Amino acid sequence: MSADKRAGVTNELIFETLKAIQAMLVRHGDDLREIKERLGILEMQYASLSRRIDKIEERVERIELRLELVGG
Repeated sequence: MSADKRAGVTNELIFETLKAIQAMLVRHGDDLREIKERLGILEMQYASLSRRIDKIEERVERIELRLELVGG
């Protein structure tokens, strides 16, 4: 970097830039926590639906077996 360009870069400018970067990282961290929480909720809902579908499949299989016995 040339001497002219370095002359415009002060400790205050560097400090302000680092503070802005730090604030952005905090916001991103908050966003990431929220995304993880929401993903966890979706995973629980998916597991619940999966269990319900499994139960329905079991009931349908039992019904099919009964109908085959009655019809056969």
